[in-house]
Amino acid sequence: MDLVLEITAVILGFAYLYFIIKENKICWFFGIASSLVSIWLFYRSTLYAESILYVYYVIIGVYGYVLWNKSPEEQLKVTDVKASSHLLIISVGILLSYALGYVFSNYTDAKSPFLDSTTTIFSFIASYLEAKKKLSGWIYWVVINLSTIFLYHNRSLDYYAGLTVVYTVFSVVGYIQWKKHLNKENEPYNIAH
Repeated sequence: MDLVLEITAVILGFAYLYFIIKENKICWFFGIASSLVSIWLFYRSTLYAESILYVYYVIIGVYGYVLWNKSPEEQLKVTDVKASSHLLIISVGILLSYALGYVFSNYTDAKSPFLDSTTTIFSFIASYLEAKKKLSGWIYWVVINLSTIFLYHNRSLDYYAGLTVVYTVFSVVGYIQWKKHLNKENEPYNIAH
């Protein structure tokens, strides 16, 4: 049963990743479906913070769809966060990660509570940046995904670990694609003579 859930979530996750890189709003439907399957699987694997994260992914999926489902004139463009804001983002992320890790370490039977909590909190952050089409969200994803590969492999969720390897590669691809869009938006208009 767990293997079927894992494979289903992975296939849906690949579809989500493909469409988000293409900036196609259909990505959010695949993300929501993958997340719903994942909630149950991670709960059964005692990765409680990951279960909470996937509940959040369902919510951010709805939010992302609403943001991306605007008329062409109102559609979000790829932008980025000021460099100085990253210090605040990372500091808050570390504090929240420690607090959640402490709770899971002391009050549950969670495996890898601090790593699980850290990848979860920073995934909240990266997902929000992604929904808002912030370029640096992809950089957060690269770091999160590399950490998550170990977490999933450690819990014998090898298909998820494999998916996360692919997510890491495609996070780099997503960054490159969105960077092109950002650069294109910032190009001055050339007037043909």
